[in-house]
Amino acid sequence: MTRRFGITTTFLIVFPCSQPATLGSRARLICVVVVVVGAIGYLLYEGLGNAAVYFRTADQAVAAKASLGVRRFRIEGTVQPGLHAIGDSVDFAIAANGVTVPIEHTGPQPQLFKAGVPVVLEGHWSSDGSYYASDTILVKHDENYKTAHPDRLKQAGATQ
Repeated sequence: MTRRFGITTTFLIVFPCSQPATLGSRARLICVVVVVVGAIGYLLYEGLGNAAVYFRTADQAVAAKASLGVRRFRIEGTVQPGLHAIGDSVDFAIAANGVTVPIEHTGPQPQLFKAGVPVVLEGHWSSDGSYYASDTILVKHDENYKTAHPDRLKQAGATQ
């Protein structure tokens, strides 16, 4: 307390509740921030990397076989003649740009699935890389769909 010109002044010194940051706590904070930013960066890189490649053609998949390993990806190609169906499984081959890939598919097959049809398959390379193991077949088609019964469209008043 100080007394000057008849006025009493009180000084209040305020101390923070916590101790001031030390070099060790700052280093820990920086490490945590670096780890969090690194984790977010990795997740973005992986997520955007997988989203950027919708599918690989058969020749691209064969060229990248070593880097793809047994990770899941989509492969595109045209079904070659010689489908061998056994129950819910079918063995066949697809080709794109002169490269043929043997396929072992397990699961349902779309109604339009046959030789000569372009498909996108979901699956992975086998552990020895000798074939592509598929569990989903997506038949590709263009916007020029032709119906089996065009007279039905005419009756409905639609144009084809």
